[in-house]
Amino acid sequence: MPTTQPDPTAQIDPATRARILVEALPYIQRFHGQLLVVKLGGAAMDDPAGRASVLQDLVLLRFVGIRPVLVHGGGREITSLAKALGLDTRFVDGLRVTDQRTMEVAKMVLTGKISPELVTTIHRLGGRAVGLSGEDGPTLLVQRRPGANGEDLGLVGEVAEVNPEPVLALTERGIIPVVASVGLGYDGQSYNVNADTVAGALALALGAGKLVMMTDVAGVKGADGQLLSELSPEQAEGILEDGIAQGGMIPKLRAALTAARGGVAVHIIDGRAPHSILLELLTESGIGTMISPSGGTGG
Repeated sequence: MPTTQPDPTAQIDPATRARILVEALPYIQRFHGQLLVVKLGGAAMDDPAGRASVLQDLVLLRFVGIRPVLVHGGGREITSLAKALGLDTRFVDGLRVTDQRTMEVAKMVLTGKISPELVTTIHRLGGRAVGLSGEDGPTLLVQRRPGANGEDLGLVGEVAEVNPEPVLALTERGIIPVVASVGLGYDGQSYNVNADTVAGALALALGAGKLVMMTDVAGVKGADGQLLSELSPEQAEGILEDGIAQGGMIPKLRAALTAARGGVAVHIIDGRAPHSILLELLTESGIGTMISPSGGTGG
């Protein structure tokens, strides 16, 4: 017989439950009708319970009038399948060097496995979702991206144009778009695009109110290792220039800057915490790092 998990809210008294709901109300009112781009990755992607928690948050937000758009990668699963097929994996500045065979593996994992799984789970939770990649529409037109020092990264794309219409058409019908990080090159070739990069470019093109980027750390840390709760775009740029950001945080911060400089508030949060999106967006304290939009006041 299956065992039942204890309800974590069972010991919360009714008055406290009511206070929690009331605390969320002004944030729900503020963000009602806004587009919210969420980049899913890291442990929240790989752990079934963590993934379900994130998707449950998105379904809830959709029902209270916020319009979420989910962008996902699948780095660990791509690496695992590539290894099983005898393919080498190499990264430069957090970006996967991608030859033709690796590109085929990436498409197989992203559009053939992960997107359908996410869509199915959203449906199971009572929401509606449709999977698409940057090639659909096309939504993302990309050009070949070299490494920071001119390295040949292969079929790695940099977003050149975003066509927001396919995504907007879905959100206007109450559907959550689930976007895989594959783009279409001007040469007709499929390109692997870093999911953080896709999320930043898409948030900017959609005029999203917020971009939430999920990671496996508490947020952005300074040179002293302490969590930084809020940054200006200039401060975030300094963290990149000073070499404080390492590995996967480099493309994440670059994408965050793209969006923030265009007026989008960016939140970098720990996806391992249950319901971290709700905690960051609908509570006063939040839990991660916010990069304030240029010319804005955050919030």
